[in-house]
Amino acid sequence: MFYGDWDHICLARGVDGKTFARQLMPDGKSGMSTEGIGSNTRDPMTLLIGGVFYLYYTAYPNRLGADYLRTSKDLRHWSPSQKVAFGGAAGTGASSAECPFVYFHKHSGYYYLFRTQRYGKKPQSSIYRSKDPTDFGVDDDKYLVGTIPHAAPEIIDYEGQTYIAVLLPTLKGIQIAKLKFAPKP
Repeated sequence: MFYGDWDHICLARGVDGKTFARQLMPDGKSGMSTEGIGSNTRDPMTLLIGGVFYLYYTAYPNRLGADYLRTSKDLRHWSPSQKVAFGGAAGTGASSAECPFVYFHKHSGYYYLFRTQRYGKKPQSSIYRSKDPTDFGVDDDKYLVGTIPHAAPEIIDYEGQTYIAVLLPTLKGIQIAKLKFAPKP
């Protein structure tokens, strides 16, 4: 399980899905990576692509919110960070790139990035579509396909059905619904 401690992305392992133990990195610390102390590095998610783990997360160095990526073949040694989404219509504020989630749509060959700008009564997440899982647009909207009125979306494939899970506007739970992808070529 990956988690953020507000300064670093960290890794914990478990076998039962309930109990986890922090994993120390080669330097003896639990933090795997950071965008700097005070940058609020958090919200990690991973995607396995061709035997390589792609770890997406958010941070706001200098109060500029962006989504980042690091890759690894062994979950211990990680590439330098790469900014994969920043700016454009979603903005550059500290909360402009929250809860990044990347989904690969097998039938179209596109990667979709969902990133949240607002929570609560008027939530908003922006959606980007790219053939390259390392580029969803930096300082432009060339991959922006739209927005949805939901926060922290995650896409789940289960038993042949695709679902979307989002945070309730009250912030006190999640709701899940069936999702049908109908991407245009």
